[in-house]
Amino acid sequence: MDENVVIYLVSDSSIDTAEHVAAIAASRFGANISQIKKFPYVGDKNQIDEIAIDASNNKNSLIIHTMVVDELKKHLLKKAQQFNLRIVDVMGPIMDAIEGTTGIPPSDLFFPKRKLDEDYFKKMDAIEFAVKHDDGKDANGILLADVVILGVSRTSKTPLCMYLAHKYIKAANFPLVPEVDPPRELFEIDHNRIFGLMINIDNLVEIRKERLKSLGLDSKAVYAAKDRIIKELNYAKEVMQRLDCTVIDVTNKAVEETASIILNKINKGGL
Repeated sequence: MDENVVIYLVSDSSIDTAEHVAAIAASRFGANISQIKKFPYVGDKNQIDEIAIDASNNKNSLIIHTMVVDELKKHLLKKAQQFNLRIVDVMGPIMDAIEGTTGIPPSDLFFPKRKLDEDYFKKMDAIEFAVKHDDGKDANGILLADVVILGVSRTSKTPLCMYLAHKYIKAANFPLVPEVDPPRELFEIDHNRIFGLMINIDNLVEIRKERLKSLGLDSKAVYAAKDRIIKELNYAKEVMQRLDCTVIDVTNKAVEETASIILNKINKGGL
């Protein structure tokens, strides 16, 4: 595959299905995938025209779609052919197989637009919640959250909460610092809703050093000192034990992997 491939994810509903498929496939090509552009809830032909024109401006572009509304799907295919764009239909083979098995053609009448609208606003609510209750901004959020994420600085609490928000999970996160007592609200909720993030000491030292460098600060600052980090992690471990919460080692884990552990526990536990 040529380098600098740009993938366009297009859907007339949530982009999640196309995103998952693309992520799995793209992971096998590493640096050859330069960018992934997302276009969820595409509802008219003008949007499709704009997407096709944008894709045509990239030498190596690929459209992956989960369009199910027949009129929009046909228009997207027409535009792809017009601009000689490579296009992959994720849902088509599945729907064709169901139609062949049942003998019943798919109908746009059953397209759950109302449900999609509800899902969209639910996701926006979760994202707003994550922003409002990021980094311990509001302890009351602990009582309202679906899950609470705890950990020392630079354990990916914020990106994890944002990822969960895109899965409709309201997540609050709170930093654990030895000089600050954990809020009482943590001890008032079901411990199954709390997830503590731990990380290898040396990994965290390097992560914090890089963070300081990116800010133009001295990488030898106390923030990245090994003794300080050991103190913070020991304190975090103590708090997590007191809370009897689920502890996840995030060393060398992608945010998606950590989120998957949390989502699996939510699904199994019915939280």
